[in-house]
Amino acid sequence: MTKRALVLGGGGVAGIAWETGVLAGLAAGGVDCLAADKILGTSAGATVAAQITSGLPMEELYRRQADPALQNTELPSGVSVERLMALFEDMYKRGPDLATVRKEAGSLALAAETVDEPVRRGVIASRLPRHEWPRDAGVEMVAVDTATGEHQVFHRGSGVGLVEAVAASCAVPGVWPPVTIGATRYMDGGVRSGVNADLVAGCERVLILAPMEDVQLAGQIDLLEESGRVELITPDEESAAAMGADPLDPAVRTPSAEAGYAQGRALAGRVAVFWD
Repeated sequence: MTKRALVLGGGGVAGIAWETGVLAGLAAGGVDCLAADKILGTSAGATVAAQITSGLPMEELYRRQADPALQNTELPSGVSVERLMALFEDMYKRGPDLATVRKEAGSLALAAETVDEPVRRGVIASRLPRHEWPRDAGVEMVAVDTATGEHQVFHRGSGVGLVEAVAASCAVPGVWPPVTIGATRYMDGGVRSGVNADLVAGCERVLILAPMEDVQLAGQIDLLEESGRVELITPDEESAAAMGADPLDPAVRTPSAEAGYAQGRALAGRVAVFWD
């Protein structure tokens, strides 16, 4: 049985900054989240999973989010997040089941006018300190097939490059282009679930960072608790305010990282008892 899993959910560039801040705060408080046997990332969480297993110190990764001078260049989404969320809510209301909704999301992703794939890939590549899968960490990333709505979990043995895996997991339908891998085009793993925590079922201890609300998460935690224990961290009041209403806005990275760090530092004692 896998003993410890770290699950990192989706939440745009705000989520990347907040998760990095939380993990850095936990590390400063003596909690080594990299000791996880498995790290599962979805969307923003895929980016963070790749970054924290790159070999760079957590303090440096935090500075790259908190210090505007060190932040990588992000493309403006050019999309109203409020409108996009309303569109997805409408799809879920009309869809008879999740499989149908995921296929509809795939159609949206394929039809949307976005930047070209190579442009978006360049942004993803600039986020990652290294472009090779880590050898000693069980990193996995979730994406969804635009044609079938089925999810795919990428890892070092998948034969897919790290940059492509992260880009696929981060390809928000209607915002960023689907990622072509072989004959398949993939979209954001958050189309299946914002966190996808059920994919680590069977672990003894699961630490979850969930930047955004996921209506499926409660049921996933119930499943995880059939075989182990779960610690869930979501944004506190200060972090939620720092992240704002648009998780795709690069301007919120500094306040999100700083609030996440403070939250992680405050939670370190409790999480240490759970994790160690």
